[in-house]
Amino acid sequence: MRLTSIDGNSQMLDGGAMFGNAPKPLWTRWITPDDRNRIPLACRALLVEDGGRRILFEAGIGVFFDPKLRDRFGVVEPEHVLLRSLAAAGLTHEDIDVVVLSHLHFDHAGGLLTAWEEGVEPRLLFPNATFVVGARAWERALNPHFRDRASFVPTLNRQLLESGRLEVVDGDRSAALGDGYRFHLSDGHTPGLLLTEIATPDGPLVFAGDLIPGAPWVHLPITMGYDRFPELLIEEKERLLTDLVGRGGRLFFTHDAEVAASGIARDERGRFKAIEPVATLG
Repeated sequence: MRLTSIDGNSQMLDGGAMFGNAPKPLWTRWITPDDRNRIPLACRALLVEDGGRRILFEAGIGVFFDPKLRDRFGVVEPEHVLLRSLAAAGLTHEDIDVVVLSHLHFDHAGGLLTAWEEGVEPRLLFPNATFVVGARAWERALNPHFRDRASFVPTLNRQLLESGRLEVVDGDRSAALGDGYRFHLSDGHTPGLLLTEIATPDGPLVFAGDLIPGAPWVHLPITMGYDRFPELLIEEKERLLTDLVGRGGRLFFTHDAEVAASGIARDERGRFKAIEPVATLG
């Protein structure tokens, strides 16, 4: 098994939104904002090469937005960085066998689409992949709440369904993934979030998605303004972190601009913290 962190397009988003009700003097200890109060964020994917298969966890935000929306959502690069990063790993999107989506918010699934072209609908990439998504996350994407409907991409939903390669998972296992992979389910950020646990030679690694988007969010009280149910999210986070500490597990972070993965420990006061951080995998 080989694990490689794969960069997608990066973003600049409002720091206050990313840290919820945490005061600015607190979160600026971890990340320095720019003059528009925005902080740098990654949209990082994880590539697992396992038994001849190539499995990609998420696809980042991509560049399917028109220029006006790309600026609104702080997408930094004009080119499709995910495709460039796959090429650097010696691959194309056509080489991917499975794409696992924790949920279908555009900053996690938009990279499945081609780059924006004037007057042309973005097209679904990854023609040979099975797309794995949780049942409740899929239902949410099709029938979003008024509060989060702008986070979904209707044309992507339609093209995923029409592909004939969509596996909607109701449970903690996927037929496309098979043994060595299981899901933790979370509802605090959005209903039906899938957090994949990968049985690696070095112990369990959990793709933390938006439950824990980066190392600063390991601290239990820290949540995002985008989370639907922050108190529930904190309870889910505590259960997952307690479990991983007991098993020597690690987390993979999709949005941390500096840390791709870390171990987890508790300090002398019982607070969770990220340990042994690494900037890349592979």
